[in-house]
Amino acid sequence: MFGNAFFRQFKYKLVTHARVFSLKPNFNISKRQGIFIAGVLRHLPLFFGYGNMCSWEKIKERFIYLPKTPSGEIDFLFMEQFIREVEISQTSKLENSRNIRLNAYLHATGYSNYTLTQNEEKAIQQFDKILWKKFNLKKLYGESSRGRRLKGSDRLQGNLPFVTAGEVNTGISAFIGNNVTVFSPNTTTIDMFGSAKYRNYEYGADDHVAVVHTEKLPNHAAIFVTAACHKAAHTGKFNYGHNFYASDADELNIMLPAKKGAPDIKTMETLISAVQKLVIKDVVDAADQHIAATKKIVEAL
Repeated sequence: MFGNAFFRQFKYKLVTHARVFSLKPNFNISKRQGIFIAGVLRHLPLFFGYGNMCSWEKIKERFIYLPKTPSGEIDFLFMEQFIREVEISQTSKLENSRNIRLNAYLHATGYSNYTLTQNEEKAIQQFDKILWKKFNLKKLYGESSRGRRLKGSDRLQGNLPFVTAGEVNTGISAFIGNNVTVFSPNTTTIDMFGSAKYRNYEYGADDHVAVVHTEKLPNHAAIFVTAACHKAAHTGKFNYGHNFYASDADELNIMLPAKKGAPDIKTMETLISAVQKLVIKDVVDAADQHIAATKKIVEAL
């Protein structure tokens, strides 16, 4: 009824009211030729809507433009080849997108590839054998800091990410130019709900955010600590009525791999490195499966 046209190469039923109707060609066409013709009809929504619903009576006298042969016949071969070229082009775009994303992921993580090293494979395989110990955040990294309230109306536009409570955009609510405390990269924030996030950039924070000073840790170990903080703090205990503060961070106990009574930094680094590579591999595998499926469909048509 809105003029939207779609080619169907399968059996189907229509709704019983006059909101959808079908056009059956008086000649045999392939799927690609049907897609081409449906594409030619995609201008119809410009003319129809709730106030003027599309129907066969309203369009049957309309003309459409189709390619023709030198003899004046409909050039079905051109339509077939044109749609196939579009499909091949889209497949190529998928492959290019896959390669661009892979390179971006590798660049962001600093890896040359996503193949696990022997140590990473061993760490994953022996995960159940890791010795864990409970550690207090304050004893490990000193007192946590608390951000400062900065009302939206007082925020000046700038380049410094300003972190508040929330999950949208990882809690970054604005980019400010105000003179505020700038927290170091490679630190962990825990918001009023107990949600922890790793920050690999300089940022400011409001008073609903606690900053755990993990900046002296290797970055993979700091990411591991962030995950441990999130598991310990984001339990449902903290909410609008009971906020998580920097003092709560100082009292927070987290579970970490341990060696000789101290956090096992090497194991933490290796595990995070392995997980990052496995995530990249999953994304690439999913993209490859999508590309392979698309190619299979194109070849089958």
